[in-house]
Amino acid sequence: MGSFGEIRERAEKRKGGADGLKALMPDMPNHEVLQALTDDRILSEMTRYVFYAGFVRNVIDAKWQGFEAAFSGFDPAFLNLAPDDYWHDLTSDTRVIRNGAKIMSVRANAQFIRRLADEHGSAGRFFADWPLEDQIGLLAVLDKQANRLGGMTGQYLLRALGRDSFVMSHDVLVCLRLSGVPISEGKPTKKDLRLIQDQFNAWHAETGLPLTHLSRICAFSVGMPSEEGEAD
Repeated sequence: MGSFGEIRERAEKRKGGADGLKALMPDMPNHEVLQALTDDRILSEMTRYVFYAGFVRNVIDAKWQGFEAAFSGFDPAFLNLAPDDYWHDLTSDTRVIRNGAKIMSVRANAQFIRRLADEHGSAGRFFADWPLEDQIGLLAVLDKQANRLGGMTGQYLLRALGRDSFVMSHDVLVCLRLSGVPISEGKPTKKDLRLIQDQFNAWHAETGLPLTHLSRICAFSVGMPSEEGEAD
């Protein structure tokens, strides 16, 4: 395996040098801020990313105030007690995207949030305190215990919440293969996920950079110099 320095050099060549690449880095993740997020804000972000999947993001964002009002501010305590009629009415509510399965995912995820709060004090504390070196374990929790938050949706949710995390975009996977990580060409298998996690852990130990930055640099290190590359 080559050092991460080689990947960074490739990314710098494609993105206008060290300063150009630095300008493309997201804010440093802050797990103290994540820990302080209230449960309603986490459920709101969960819902936003569930609805992003399969829809144009701008459409969802433009309607978001309506979503907030229709779903009662995403208060898990209220939503866990809301009767069936409340959820049925939402399926014809013009303030939201009237997709029945995704609307009902809010009900399921409100229950998931309450379980996390009961067990860990808050959902924010749960996400912030999960070990950095085991992101694949956290993604498995989202896939199995939450609703419609598996795969890329869960990965982008963690990033949106401010959790330090990598995203397994196409470009990131290409970068990993170029670096000698023996992962398969298709959807990552369980073995692949372990190899990916181990490699990011190694790069983190090597560089001291957050996983978020490692992932972004990795994505920018592939493709033509004039391309922005796939967002990670």
